[in-house]
Amino acid sequence: MSCSSSSASEDEDEGIDSYRKGGYHAVRVGDSFAGGRYIAQRKLGWGQFSTVWLAYDTQSSGYVALKIQKSAPQFAQAALHEIEILSAIAEGDPSNSKYVIRLIDQFKHTGPNGQHLCMVLEFLGDSLLRLIKYNRYKGLELNKVREICKYILTGLDYLHRELGLIHTDLKPENILLCSTINPSKDPIKSGTAPILERPEGNINGGAGISLIEKKLKQRARRAVARISERRASMGGIGTVPKPDRCLDGIDLRCKVVDFGNACWADKQFADEIQTRQYRAPEVILRSGYSFSTDMWSFACTAFELATGEMLFTPKDGQGFGEDEVIIFYVSVVVFSDR
Repeated sequence: MSCSSSSASEDEDEGIDSYRKGGYHAVRVGDSFAGGRYIAQRKLGWGQFSTVWLAYDTQSSGYVALKIQKSAPQFAQAALHEIEILSAIAEGDPSNSKYVIRLIDQFKHTGPNGQHLCMVLEFLGDSLLRLIKYNRYKGLELNKVREICKYILTGLDYLHRELGLIHTDLKPENILLCSTINPSKDPIKSGTAPILERPEGNINGGAGISLIEKKLKQRARRAVARISERRASMGGIGTVPKPDRCLDGIDLRCKVVDFGNACWADKQFADEIQTRQYRAPEVILRSGYSFSTDMWSFACTAFELATGEMLFTPKDGQGFGEDEVIIFYVSVVVFSDR
């Protein structure tokens, strides 16, 4: 799960069923952590293992991303692994100049659902996936793609050459801009005063109520989108062409994030890695993998930035699966050049 200003799972929510023993910790705006040092401001996103909140650091008077892991033992173990990786990244980059997310602090928090490991990370902006969506899947100008790629490659070079780490899940969702696309979403640029105590009326059931409200709004948005698509398929009745988006004012500096599945090159723990659309052929063939798998995912990401489309969008077919489709595509490309 990334610590973005917008979650990759923004069209869904984590559901209230996972707020139970061993599951998520229910956070309310104004809740404090680590002896009052960090105060929750708003939820940034969620993943299968954790939720991520924008928090105000009363010690540094700045904003951070607070990642709160589920409390069950298997999730705690995953958090310890990620903390080990992030600690090594931070220790090797004291100047914070390698374009990889920085771990600031870590602690344990006890709540009704158990003890949760928490990671405090630097607050970053939107993901590259959000940037692609913001640009309406039209593809970025190549000079902008080159600029973004420079930052990603700087981060990968640091991870690979200096630390011996393989990210194993590089994709647009796991690369975050250093600032938000919309300045009003940035807690500093927007000039919004930090929340230092729990607002009145934010009762215990507030988390559940907000999830229900969010789900209803999401359903309404989907219904509107379906109506718009139906109108467009009928000849564009009632639709107006959308103008191109200008990206000139957006800071394209970005950082590699989400090291929950990362591993040391000499200490691998999984045969199947990477999200399918960005999965390298050697991983599919189970022929062993190394740093080149990240480079494959990087190339797929660069293509997506330049075109607005995924390089590989496999779908199951009769008698073959998604992995076989990717291998077929790769084979066609390789042998067509010979």
